[in-house]
Amino acid sequence: MHVMRPLYVVLVLAAIILIARIFLVPDDFGIHENGYTYGWYRQANVEEGKSVTVKYRGEEYCLACHSEQGKKIFSSRHKIIECENCHGPALEHPSNPPKLTLDRSRALCLRCHTYLAYPTSERSEIKGIDPERHNPGLECVLCHNPHEASKPH
Repeated sequence: MHVMRPLYVVLVLAAIILIARIFLVPDDFGIHENGYTYGWYRQANVEEGKSVTVKYRGEEYCLACHSEQGKKIFSSRHKIIECENCHGPALEHPSNPPKLTLDRSRALCLRCHTYLAYPTSERSEIKGIDPERHNPGLECVLCHNPHEASKPH
């Protein structure tokens, strides 16, 4: 008898969820006539995706005009980092603004270069610093050129 009340509560909650999903889940999601034929796919996402403005252009876009900087960065330890990670999204470049805003903040560098000992990941291979001891309060680019990461300024 003690099991029946919780069982009824669970059954009622399950019924509420099943009824609510009929009204809340879009018709083209896959729970209706065709079931989960395409998994967690919604046909309308294709059109919605086309309407999204892409902010990032990728390194090919940047290198079309900035090949010299590209040569420097590709011969440095930062070769795996996309240009827009530091220079910001290139959506409005070059027309407006003529130059992208460069994030020169210490926090940007410390995202990767704060010492964290993770011996089982590649994170441990990145040279890290103690931000409290290593030139606290100064921008890293005052001493280090990120395009030539293997040597200081």
